[in-house]
Amino acid sequence: MDLNNIDLLKLQTAYMKDDPTTQAICAAITPELQQIANPIVKTIILARIDDLPVEILDELAHELHIEWYDANASIDVKRNLIKNSDKVHRYLGTPFAVEQVVQDYFGDGEVEEWFDYSGQPFYFRVLTENSAVTGELADQFSKAVDKVKNLRSRLEAVIVTMSGEMNAYFGNVLQTGDYVTIEQVV
Repeated sequence: MDLNNIDLLKLQTAYMKDDPTTQAICAAITPELQQIANPIVKTIILARIDDLPVEILDELAHELHIEWYDANASIDVKRNLIKNSDKVHRYLGTPFAVEQVVQDYFGDGEVEEWFDYSGQPFYFRVLTENSAVTGELADQFSKAVDKVKNLRSRLEAVIVTMSGEMNAYFGNVLQTGDYVTIEQVV
C-alpha cells in the first residue's frame, strides 16, 4: 500500500462503496491522510542515514549519545559511526568496541592487546593499513578511542602497515682456484 496515494473508498466493501455517507466521509478524510503520509515517510530516520544531511546526522548523534562522534569528521565517517553505534554501546569498554570505532574512522584496522605482542599489561595498539592516519584524523581517532575503551587500558601506538610490490634481485659469485707454492731448491 502506497501511503502517499491512499484512497479510503477503495478499501471499503462493495456494499459500503455504494453508500453515500461512506463516500462523503472517504472523500473528506482521504486528502487529510495523504497529507499525513508524506511526513511519516520523512520521520523514518534510521533507515535513511545514507540520505540525511550533515546537520541531521550531528543532531542524531547527540540524541543517540554517541560520545565518540566527532562533528569535524567526514560525512562517510559520521554515517558509519551512527550505523554502528548500537554495537559499540553494547560492547563499550571491550576491544571489540575499540576495533569497531577504528574501522569506522579508518575503514580498516584491528586491535592488538598487550599479551599478543609481549607489551606492558593493559596496553594495546591499533594496526591499520590506512596511510591517511596522520594529523587531524589521528587526533579524531585518539579522542574517540578514549571514549570507548575501558579506563585501565592505554593506547600505546597506532601502527600503519603498508605493503607494496617491488622487484628484488639477488646475485652470487663463486670463485674457485688452487694455491700452488713454487720454491727454488739449490
